[in-house]
Amino acid sequence: MFDKIIQAWRVKSVRNKLLYVLSMMIIFRLVAHIPIPEVNLENLRNFLSGNQILGLLNVFSGGTMKNFSIVMLGVAPYITSSIIFQLLTMIVPKLEEMSKEGEAGQAKINSYTRLLSVPLAFLQSYGMIRLLNSNSAAPILSDLNSWKLIIIMTTITAGTVFLMWIGELISEKKVGNGISLLIFAGIVAGLPGLLRNAIINYTSADFYTFVLFALIAVATVVGVVFITEGQRNIPVNYAKQVRGGRTYGGNSSHLPLRVNMAGVIPIIFAISLVLFPPMVAQFFVGAKSAWIAGLASKIIVIFQNQIFYGVVYFLLVFGFTYFYTAVIFHPQKIAENLQKQGGFIPGIRPGKETETYLQKTMSRINLTGASFLGLIAVMPLLLQAFMGTQNLAIGGTSLLIVVAVAIDIAKQIDAQLTMHAYDRI
Repeated sequence: MFDKIIQAWRVKSVRNKLLYVLSMMIIFRLVAHIPIPEVNLENLRNFLSGNQILGLLNVFSGGTMKNFSIVMLGVAPYITSSIIFQLLTMIVPKLEEMSKEGEAGQAKINSYTRLLSVPLAFLQSYGMIRLLNSNSAAPILSDLNSWKLIIIMTTITAGTVFLMWIGELISEKKVGNGISLLIFAGIVAGLPGLLRNAIINYTSADFYTFVLFALIAVATVVGVVFITEGQRNIPVNYAKQVRGGRTYGGNSSHLPLRVNMAGVIPIIFAISLVLFPPMVAQFFVGAKSAWIAGLASKIIVIFQNQIFYGVVYFLLVFGFTYFYTAVIFHPQKIAENLQKQGGFIPGIRPGKETETYLQKTMSRINLTGASFLGLIAVMPLLLQAFMGTQNLAIGGTSLLIVVAVAIDIAKQIDAQLTMHAYDRI
């Protein structure tokens, strides 16, 4: 590992890209500490610390929500917009054709994604301000009138657009995905504060608790690496073909099926759905109609129940893992391509039988990936239930994101070093 780091630093082109990405992430962290004027940060942090779901949102915003900064939404609107267009590509024929046009079609879809992110950021900023300011006893924004609300919403939307721009600049350098790196930076930036609080509050009675948490963290990292890198290799043989007196094919290869093909997308989907009912209910708690106000209060109470929340969260992550894998994995296209290239899976007839075999195999593999993601998502709740420890809302999810992004960065840097070696040859 250290040899690769030294090698990357010695190659000028790779070193310049790494320094550029690092400077962009520093700018992001500086902007994340610029709060909206007249914000009571103490009330905000108290509100976030007591809310399990908003703690998860703070992770995916890159840690910007806890400061009520001008980029408090992070890249969440862009992620939402990307998910919408991924789903629309399956439904709308024109978008499906556009996605098959290669880089030109993908560039058009990306431009539509960025445009949709702007109104989504404006709407999400309104909902988030109302939600965070719902506690009249400890308001986060005092004297909030219509004019001030519009200015704050416009500022937050501009901050989201700014982060989208930074994310794309990072992605252009081919040293990791820019959006994922911004989330990664927000998580890593919070580690020094967590360590500081742990050291300040440490007592001899906490020794075994600290050791247990360290072991759980190491086991989680090992598990994330194992599942993220795990794959099932399907053997593929290619028939020999004679063209113009020459023989082609006849070799063997394999088709890799990843255990966790969906990445962290199912967790993002699940968080969006888990957040929606209590967030909407917050707006109707003070409704004039008694039954509407009562229903809203019941919904909030139900989702504050840790058992109910954990079960629903696990089931949503589990279900969305299968759903998103179905979105990105197309056994029919793979079977067609294999048949066109003269390839076949030993013991399986080309065509429909190959498609059915790939579908069944992927479903069985998905069971492991979906169960693992669901367990990672609810791990903090399990630790709270068995150990009585609080403020662990983002533990498993954070480790999953950090490890997955680190693996992606390492692979892209390694690919650039390999290309540099080929250029020298």
